[in-house]
Amino acid sequence: MDGSQPYNPRTVEEVFRDFKGRRAAIIKALTTDVEEFYQQCDPEKENLCLYGFPSEQWEVNLPAEEVPPELPEPALGINFARDGMQEKDWLSLVAVHSDAWLLAVAFYFGARFGFDKADRKRLFNMINDLPTIFEVVTGISQKQAKVKSSVSNNSNNKSKSNSKPRGSESQEKLPKVSQLKDEDEEGLEEEDDDEHGETLCGACGDNYASDEFWICCDICEKWFHGKCVKITPAKAEHIKHYKCPSCSNKRARAS
Repeated sequence: MDGSQPYNPRTVEEVFRDFKGRRAAIIKALTTDVEEFYQQCDPEKENLCLYGFPSEQWEVNLPAEEVPPELPEPALGINFARDGMQEKDWLSLVAVHSDAWLLAVAFYFGARFGFDKADRKRLFNMINDLPTIFEVVTGISQKQAKVKSSVSNNSNNKSKSNSKPRGSESQEKLPKVSQLKDEDEEGLEEEDDDEHGETLCGACGDNYASDEFWICCDICEKWFHGKCVKITPAKAEHIKHYKCPSCSNKRARAS
């Protein structure tokens, strides 16, 4: 299969790195590349599976022919349900099965290479610190982040007399060009990190970092790394109303 390489992670860190690569690939398929993924899942074709690779590439393909397969296989026949339910429900279903598949692959490696109880626990905790694919695709991780951020802000406002004034809802979120820095504003940046530390990218699911460029979709209000949606700070300066790939594809199909 394209993107797959013979690779056998043997330590907890290597298995977790493998997990993160496969997870990022599937999130990309279900968010930024959703239009292409949707088209490839033709119900007229045979049983299809969604594969994510450690290289962060994804692929829709037939299941492995060998029995038993080298690795646990993802859910079979995801294309058959595509036209029988609403798109968001279908994507959520694929996301849930993908979460289960990623755990199966990770703990397959753990069993194969003799992870003990402590190693398995450490691997699970590392995985559990990341939002699930389902949480990213459905936006649950974003809602949880907003709740945590709100609680944190309320606590900070009570303990700090010099906290930043809060403006409109759009001003409370991340700055459009969050990578531009000024030494005179270091104090404000520290507060910004506290405020948005729980914000997650709608494409890859990773946390906010003040040294990276982010952009917010004006339709779904999710935040994205510029690199994940191929938007640079220069491009952002000329965008009045930004629509993420998922929202753009939904409107295109509706019309």
